[in-house]
Amino acid sequence: MGELDVLGIGNAIVDILAEADDAAVDALGLPKGGMTLVDAERSKEILAVLGRPVRASGGSAANTVAGAASLGSSAAFIGKIRDDALGADFAADIAASGVGFATQPLDGPPDTARCTVLVTPDGERTLSTYLGACTRLGPGDIDPEVVRRARVTYLEGYLFDQPQSGEALRTAASLAHRAGRQVAVTLSDTLCVDRHRQEFLDLVDGAADLVFGNEEELRTLCGTDDLSGALERVRAGGAVAAVTRGAKGSVVASERGFEEVPAEAGVAVVDTTGAGDAYAAGFLHGLVRGAGLARCARLGSLAAGEVISHLGARPGPGLAARAEPLLDDG
Repeated sequence: MGELDVLGIGNAIVDILAEADDAAVDALGLPKGGMTLVDAERSKEILAVLGRPVRASGGSAANTVAGAASLGSSAAFIGKIRDDALGADFAADIAASGVGFATQPLDGPPDTARCTVLVTPDGERTLSTYLGACTRLGPGDIDPEVVRRARVTYLEGYLFDQPQSGEALRTAASLAHRAGRQVAVTLSDTLCVDRHRQEFLDLVDGAADLVFGNEEELRTLCGTDDLSGALERVRAGGAVAAVTRGAKGSVVASERGFEEVPAEAGVAVVDTTGAGDAYAAGFLHGLVRGAGLARCARLGSLAAGEVISHLGARPGPGLAARAEPLLDDG
């Protein structure tokens, strides 16, 4: 088999999205704009009060590799599902997006993971996640041959919430580097970074060639309120930091210095779910095609702008055609 552009390793989750107002979010006792881990019963309680939800395959790294595939990159994904209805939906959906997926499913409990996403009129999303089968991902699920084939292995930080899944990340990073490949990590969520700060730092300092996150996540990782200081901390360890800043765009820090790139202009925000995942997809698509870092960030802004313009975390049709001029233009 030939070379692979991007391999994502992360939680295999089915997203269940519904529009809601602030009062509904408050009534459920969920922190607006945050991600709350819930058990199976709590997840069912939240699902029971939703109106007419939209179901779509999700998970941070899965969203990123699906986005990269939609842009024309070859991609694969490793994540754990159960052999159940939601698991079948996830497998079919990610295959339809052009992403290779061959992780062996569980033949018994826990169920395939699900995430309810409540989208308020301001475009903010409030997540509650039942991890289910995701918690069973371990080093044995990491296919060494797939890692060796991938030009970039993209690691989802949420996996640090389970010890064996965190070990799977470290296994994949080691395999990638032994094969002379690049490793990227997404910081995933501020609370996740806070829970596992040292593990993230060890990965960033010892294995990561590229770090994705937003301003707050990076500041939390580096233990500072100063974004410039946090960027310096990451690049001093030899990694490139690609940091999103919402409407202010993004900043990329590398050994060459800092480069600020604006957000995509003229975008009507509908749902911010998956914006960071899409940014990483665009960035990685540019990277594997030899684009400079500023051009990679522009591709990231384009992909993020497309995703936030509609409900759901996966890009719609036509993104590849819009991205091509950015690759051709110098």
